[in-house]
Amino acid sequence: MSTHDAVVMGCSAGGLSALQLVLPGLDRHLTVPVVLCCHTGSADVSLLVELLARVCPLPVTEAQERAPADPGVVHVAPSGYHLLVEDNFRFSLSVDARVAYARPSIDVLFETAAEAWRERLVAVLMTGANSDGANGIAAVRRAGGYAVVQDPATAEADVMPQAALELAGADACLPLDAIAAKINQLCLP
Repeated sequence: MSTHDAVVMGCSAGGLSALQLVLPGLDRHLTVPVVLCCHTGSADVSLLVELLARVCPLPVTEAQERAPADPGVVHVAPSGYHLLVEDNFRFSLSVDARVAYARPSIDVLFETAAEAWRERLVAVLMTGANSDGANGIAAVRRAGGYAVVQDPATAEADVMPQAALELAGADACLPLDAIAAKINQLCLP
């Protein structure tokens, strides 16, 4: 029996390439929801969903208001909205002010997911050019969850993983090509 019930992932600059390396490594038998926030700068996340669906062994879909965080599915935060996880493991969307210049904000996703899943959450923070995600990693670790941060030396943009490591540390600091195996190890039964 897996000790973790959900995975949240965040990335920004360089994120598409990072996700195209990590997601194909996920085990197709993964039975936890994977919730993803990537700053795309685009008004529509459907292209990102389509690109990731081509390489990911799990179904990839845009997260919807009040929809459940379905197991074995990769849910992508829609553009222009903060994606929150409620206590009943359903999503809600918010147009609150940007956090760290971003909406969707990785911090908002990670902080609300940490409240919902507590110690049963795995959070993964990868490449990015701002500090969004650092407070989220801190919240996940405070709640007893497991934090994976990409080794900044392997990141296309090292600001995001470096900020998280400086603020909160990590349970594992891994090169990009080792992240999927760690998720599988933590989340497979």
